[in-house]
Amino acid sequence: MADPSAIALNSVAVSYSGRTLFRDVSLQLAPGSFHFLTGPSGAGKTSLMKLCYGELSPSEGRITVFDQDTSQMDRNAIARLRRRIGVVHQDCRFIDHLSVAENVLLPVTVSQGNVEAARADMADLMSWVGLNALTNHRPPELSGGERQRAALARAVILSPDIILADEPTGNVDWEMSLKILGLLIELNRLGKTVLCATHDMSLIRQAKTRVSARVLRLGNGTVELAGAEL
Repeated sequence: MADPSAIALNSVAVSYSGRTLFRDVSLQLAPGSFHFLTGPSGAGKTSLMKLCYGELSPSEGRITVFDQDTSQMDRNAIARLRRRIGVVHQDCRFIDHLSVAENVLLPVTVSQGNVEAARADMADLMSWVGLNALTNHRPPELSGGERQRAALARAVILSPDIILADEPTGNVDWEMSLKILGLLIELNRLGKTVLCATHDMSLIRQAKTRVSARVLRLGNGTVELAGAEL
């Protein structure tokens, strides 16, 4: 029996207030794969990301994550599912009065996980993202690149199987973009499924020299894979 897809969309459509962002989208993300999601502003990249972690329900079609139909899952089941999915939001969404370390620990706290064990691993995690000297700082004190790396640390603290990164390099310079890309590639080499939304084609070209990545293009109401319609 073939392994289930990490994420599968089958004939999915998303509409808002009578406007259809996309329709009849079918795609599969295999476990351990690396995909980029591109497309113009307003095409629905963030909406497609939200579909993948149960934040948004499709207007039509079916979505399965780890072979589970998200439409058949209640709130508690969705919460359990999200422990296996790390999300790097475009706006980072930090709590400014908490330290960087406390923000990174939030997924463990909210899921009632082992906070003490997570604290014990914090130094290694923060060193991995290059922020070990900033763990006690507050988010407003961080640069854009530092905030994005802190967001990535928070996304992976529960050791998820899937990483969804929504424009993680959108507000940083090229050098920092390459550092963030390197972290995503490292996660993929550890077996994580990675979906990264970006408008930066230079970053995609750079990635394709280092990792086997496919490109999903969202536009004109549909999705194309590597130039061919899915």
